[in-house]
Amino acid sequence: MSGTEKWIAFITIIVREVRRFLRIWPQTLLPPAITITLYFVIFGTLIGPRIGPMAGFNYIEFVAPGLIMLSVITNSYGNVVSSFYGAKFGKSVEELLVSPVPNYIILTGFVMGGVARGLGVGVIVTLLSLFFTRLNVEHIVVTCSVVFLTSVLFSLAGFINAVFARSFDDISIIPSFVLTPLTYLGGIFYSIDMLPGLWEGVSRANPILYMINAFRFGVLGVSDIDVGWAFLMIGLFIVGLYAYSMYLLVNSKGLRS
Repeated sequence: MSGTEKWIAFITIIVREVRRFLRIWPQTLLPPAITITLYFVIFGTLIGPRIGPMAGFNYIEFVAPGLIMLSVITNSYGNVVSSFYGAKFGKSVEELLVSPVPNYIILTGFVMGGVARGLGVGVIVTLLSLFFTRLNVEHIVVTCSVVFLTSVLFSLAGFINAVFARSFDDISIIPSFVLTPLTYLGGIFYSIDMLPGLWEGVSRANPILYMINAFRFGVLGVSDIDVGWAFLMIGLFIVGLYAYSMYLLVNSKGLRS
């Protein structure tokens, strides 16, 4: 394929992915907006004043970046896992794999579709958060970089889940039993400085902690971890998941059965 043909194929996959989640926006965009609004009401307005300041900020200001990242993570992951598994279930992925389109174009197209939904929901949640608190972005480059790279990472994770899934039930196992515990234990609602030594060490083994804290640093200027180390970890995870995803596209028998 020529460079122009590859570009057309890439854009076509992205446009299809964006149209897919926009067509069913009551299922893809509205629920996360409502859920995060409830988080703001419950944790920010009702519980926050009882907890008091955290890291020098009102509690609702402190949790706002984490809630935004929560929406980005879950929607980036959910878009790719549901879309690619749907393509497997409908057998359309087989036609895509035997086409002249390179595997990296296929993978990147699905990932960018997940990024589009993740960032779209992130923008919606950010706008909703302004009704409850103010967000003065301290480091715009860090903020944008972290949210984009995190969306890419979890889009790749959703792709891997979709490859291994054998039923629609399988695409909910990882979000329910792995992703949800990691996000809630990733420092969204608290600072790890509050934890005793053992649990602080356990929390530092959670990769989502680094993403949320790096984003919080970009927005508020405070973080429990070193931001440079956070970027390094995110980059390593992206490289590893991308390489494994490419391997699965070439070698997974489940995609061609």
